[in-house]
Formats: sequence, C-alpha cells, structure tokens
Amino acid sequence: MVDLSRFPITQRWPAAHPDRLQLYSLPTPNGVKVSIMLEETGLAYEPHLIDFANDDQKSSAFVSLNPNGKIPAIIDPDGPGGVPFGLFESGAILLYLAEKTGKFLPADPAERLQAIQWVMFQMGGVGPMFGQLGFFVKFAGKDYEDKRPRDRYVAEAKRLLGVMDAALAGKQWFLGDSYTIADIAMIGWVRALVDFYGAGDLVGFDAFGNVRAWLDRGLARPAVQRGLEIPARG
Repeated sequence: MVDLSRFPITQRWPAAHPDRLQLYSLPTPNGVKVSIMLEETGLAYEPHLIDFANDDQKSSAFVSLNPNGKIPAIIDPDGPGGVPFGLFESGAILLYLAEKTGKFLPADPAERLQAIQWVMFQMGGVGPMFGQLGFFVKFAGKDYEDKRPRDRYVAEAKRLLGVMDAALAGKQWFLGDSYTIADIAMIGWVRALVDFYGAGDLVGFDAFGNVRAWLDRGLARPAVQRGLEIPARG
C-alpha cells in the first residue's frame, strides 16, 4: 500500500485508491487540461473536486500542495524514482504526464520543442487573455459602463485566434497530423470562450475557420468529452 500521509491534502481529501494518481481539480478551462490528458493516456487516477464555491482552493490543505492556491494539482504515487510526487501548474503537469507515459509529446527534439512552444503560448496568452475577456463578458465586468477594458481583451483574443488560425492552415492539429499536449492545452480554453463565456460573436469566431474545425475535431474525441466533465461537480 502506498503511503501518501506526508501530503497534508490527503487528510482533507482522503485517497480511496492511494496507488492511483490523485487529481485535485475542477472542470474549468485549466482544470480540464489535466483530466483530458489523463483520459487520453489511460493512466489510473482518482479525482477530487476542489469546490470554488467553498473556497477549497484557498484552504490550508490545498495550499499545502499548491502554494499558489490554483487548480489543478496532482500527487503521483509512482513519481520519479518511484517516490510519491506532488506537482502544480497545468502546463507542467501536461509535460510531466507526457514524459511519464511517452504519449502526446513527440520524441523528435525539434517537434517536441514545437509542442512545448504552443503549450507556453496557451499558458502565457490564450488562458490569461480569454479568461480576462470572460470576466468582462460573463461575470462582474459585464456591468461596467466603460467598455474599453472589455474591448482591449476582445482585440487581443482576436489577435490570438488569428495566430492560431494561421498555424492550423492545412493541418489537423498544431503539429500537423500529430495530436499533442499543444492541442490538449487549448481545447478547453477555446471551447470556454465560445460556449461558456458566450464571446463567440464578440470576437467573430466564425471567421476563424481553421480554429473552428480544429475545435470540432478535438471535441469529437471521446477522451476529451469525458475529461471535460471531470471531476464531476457536486
């Protein structure tokens, strides 16, 4: 039996299956990156819901694993050297799981770096900018009379979609025929922009035909559909 007791988070969210990878998350655009990756790789894992409504992510138990107080985070009972290992930041977790399984990250050095560059593009651009736009379209920011902040993020979202659309011209995925962590990192965010935030018309999403076709391909994957709902909300 694997002993995870050195991780205080397991006192708040006990592991029923400590031999499985433990996922602490919520099905947000960042959270589903990891649940989709886990579903795609077929790794055995146990999900734990971190409920924002209860400020679970700010609890001392959660912060003991991720001091930044953000989801997702994981504990792998079979970490490097066979030692249980905790990790946070969705991009880092994608890289870790790709390297652990040998899946969705090319072995060729140049292609590997190309995949990583798109993950960094998502982390530094797509996530923060789409998220800010969501605030001004769906949440409290929608009531601000001054629309200049919203319009700033509309313009940046359009720019980013243009970069993505050009990169996907003539391709199935960001690395051509190979579906990788580059795609997994971005599917949840583009879906959220259109469906959850309801900003599709505002950014003229239909004009980005390559991105639309790519998103449809991604959402057609059974593992993606499963991952989008994990952990199940209470």
